[in-house]
Amino acid sequence: MLINSDFSKPVILNSDQYDWVPSPQHGVERVMLDRIGAEKARATSIVRYAKSSSFPNHQHPQGEEILVLSGTFSEQGVDYPAGWYLRNPDGTSHQPSSLDGTTIFVKLRQMSQADNQSVRINTNLDEAWYTTSPDAKDGVYEYCPLFQNDNEKVELRKLCNKQIINTFSNVLTEILVLAGIVKVNDQLITKNGWIRLPKGSENQIVVQEDQTKIYLKTMKTITHLESENI
Repeated sequence: MLINSDFSKPVILNSDQYDWVPSPQHGVERVMLDRIGAEKARATSIVRYAKSSSFPNHQHPQGEEILVLSGTFSEQGVDYPAGWYLRNPDGTSHQPSSLDGTTIFVKLRQMSQADNQSVRINTNLDEAWYTTSPDAKDGVYEYCPLFQNDNEKVELRKLCNKQIINTFSNVLTEILVLAGIVKVNDQLITKNGWIRLPKGSENQIVVQEDQTKIYLKTMKTITHLESENI
């Protein structure tokens, strides 16, 4: 299965364009934002758990990254309400579930073997957030650092109307709009809209509303673009 698998092309989607499809597990459905492979795939998805739904215990080769968008996501008996960020590195396993229902943003099979750090961050805490200096290139804004290594950087940002999010030609840029509105290529992207801009492109994404909040990932090298299960 190939969905938005050409990483040299931009992808810009609003949530009203999403196609929700059932997963093999009853009560769990997903939007496949990009995908290379069948069930064992390199994938970026938004996944929705109905009340009292769960997956059996399973491993995540090449890792899993999760941002809880709504409700409460649970694994191994620990609850993670909306706003929690999780990274489960290569070689780990878990049994995810949700008692009251949840929606999560998920990235599968996109970590290197050297990326062995387990991460749990509650982005609802004031102490998780910082403010850029007045002379910052993209202006003054609040940010919550989630993860960074030599290849990728992941953070949340809180932005004001008319602020600009600069993208750079040497990295792939990925944005999930968590609140508010941004404008890219004359297209307005609202809450839960997803943007992926390829390496080699330079764009200015303009915020259209105060209290806009985004998930922002940049990557120098795009990992695991092949799958044995295509």
